[in-house]
Amino acid sequence: MKDSIETYEKAIQLLDKNTAVAMEENTGKIIRMYNENPDFDEWDFQELYKQLGMHIYIINEENVITHGSFPDDIGLDFNDCCQKLASLLDKRRESGQFYHDAMDIEQKTGNVKKYSYMATPDKKYIIELSYNLNENAVYNAFNFFYTIDELKKLYPYIYDVNILNIGGLALGKSLNERSLTKKERESFEATLTSKETNELKGDWRGKTATFRYIYYDSIFDEDFAQKKVIEIIYDDRLWSANLVQYRKMFIVQLFIIFSFVFVISFVIARPMYLAYHDRLTGLANRSAFDELKSAVKAKKGKKTAFFMIDLDYFKVVNDDLGHQAGDTLLKQVANIIRSVIPKNGAVYRYGGDEFVVILNSTTDEEAEEVARNIIKEINDFIEQYKDVNKTGVSASIGISFYPDDGDTKQMLYKKADMALYAAKKKGKGQYAIFQKDHE
Repeated sequence: MKDSIETYEKAIQLLDKNTAVAMEENTGKIIRMYNENPDFDEWDFQELYKQLGMHIYIINEENVITHGSFPDDIGLDFNDCCQKLASLLDKRRESGQFYHDAMDIEQKTGNVKKYSYMATPDKKYIIELSYNLNENAVYNAFNFFYTIDELKKLYPYIYDVNILNIGGLALGKSLNERSLTKKERESFEATLTSKETNELKGDWRGKTATFRYIYYDSIFDEDFAQKKVIEIIYDDRLWSANLVQYRKMFIVQLFIIFSFVFVISFVIARPMYLAYHDRLTGLANRSAFDELKSAVKAKKGKKTAFFMIDLDYFKVVNDDLGHQAGDTLLKQVANIIRSVIPKNGAVYRYGGDEFVVILNSTTDEEAEEVARNIIKEINDFIEQYKDVNKTGVSASIGISFYPDDGDTKQMLYKKADMALYAAKKKGKGQYAIFQKDHE
């Protein structure tokens, strides 16, 4: 309902500025007539209404309508019916400015109208004009009463919905159609004052009903027409019963949605996983390493270590023992590296018998300790297998550090590769940290 009212108010502001302009021009015309002849008894208000297409009301200093083109409202005393509006009229009379509202209610008929107000130069009277919004194309296109009708059709537990102005009058309804009881008015006033939603139990045409009052503050209207209250009259028991059904439906629909999402996620995630993981070892692959955005990072006073790990004489295993033995060896080496590196590390199978390890926020000593452990664990494993041990397989490691050796992933990889070459040159089965002379 709030969205519906706000949409109408936006439409009026954007598309119907001409109506407010016309009301101000007509008010100016009436004030000029008043300056020429201040005796309203001599005026033909019906003829004036035909000329302007708007009803005219003359409000005196006591806030009583003394003359006008709408006979039913002549004699209406705002101090009796609408004290809030009466005090506002006093302020508008004193200012002498032109005012207009987006919409309000005509008390006798309940018609939704646009009203304007402006005091005569001598401040004795206020010229009030009204324009019937039912004849307005913008109002009919964005009529929020359509929303009310749809809600009542859609939800059988809603008896009625009303938009109440600051005086508690329902837009679009006469006093005979909707008039607040004492308790309803108390709840309405409480919402208007506190801006908080209120409810009370009551009777609605012989049925037990709950009356709910929700505050609405227009961002387009001002003063009297700015504050409104949305009244929803509904059957709480029927609503509660429906709520149970809705909850059951929601759970079933949620289960269906989650099942669908799970299946779709699996369908999408499986190829994505395979694209960035090595099928043999299960480690992240070279594609994952290439996609890595933030490999170079370290806490203050720490470093990031890049390891290049290569298996010495691995080709001999494939040639002499077969590719199945080579695959088994690679899987075991991958498991060893994965188990040795700490939580701040990540391991990649870069290709063939090459592995990359990245240790974030580490020190030289910690990195060297990890390198020694990797070499030792691989050697211990190989010693258990005589056939593989005969090939002379071992692990060589080259290490570079951020920020000492570079500040990009590519530079650190390159320096680690140079250190790896130096480690192999020293006699394999060793690790080396990058030095300047490695270049």
